[in-house]
Amino acid sequence: MGADPDIRAEPFVRGLLEKLPADSRALFSDEQLLALKIALGGRTWGVHAVDLRWTLKFWRWRYYFVVLAGRNRRELSRREREVARVAMVLSLAIFLVFSMLLGLLVLYLVKSALGINLFPGFSLGIWGWFQENILR
Repeated sequence: MGADPDIRAEPFVRGLLEKLPADSRALFSDEQLLALKIALGGRTWGVHAVDLRWTLKFWRWRYYFVVLAGRNRRELSRREREVARVAMVLSLAIFLVFSMLLGLLVLYLVKSALGINLFPGFSLGIWGWFQENILR
C-alpha cells in the first residue's frame, strides 16, 4: 500500500497531528498516517442540519443527550431501504387521505354556503359550527 506524498497536508491527518504533542508528530510514517486515516476517517462527524447536545446532571451522575439530523450520505442496507420505502408509502398515504378529507370539507362548506341541500332535513352540523365559531 503506497502512501500519498502529501498525506500530512490532508485536513484529517493535519487535525490528528495537531492534537498530538509536538515531539510525537514526527514519529509516524506516511504509511502509518494513511492507515490511521483509513481506520478513523469514516468516524468523523460532519455538519448536521440539526445538532443539539446537552448534559443533565442527576445526583452524582451526568448524562449527555445528542440529537443529530441531516441528509443521509451513507449507503443504506437492504433492511434500511425497505424501512425507508415503507415510511415513504405511509407518509404519502397519510398526506393523500388528509388532502382528500380537507378537500371534502371545503366542498361541503361551499355547498352549504350556496344553500344546496342534498338530503332535505339532514345536516352534519359542520356548517352551523363553522358559522358560529369561524365566521363570527
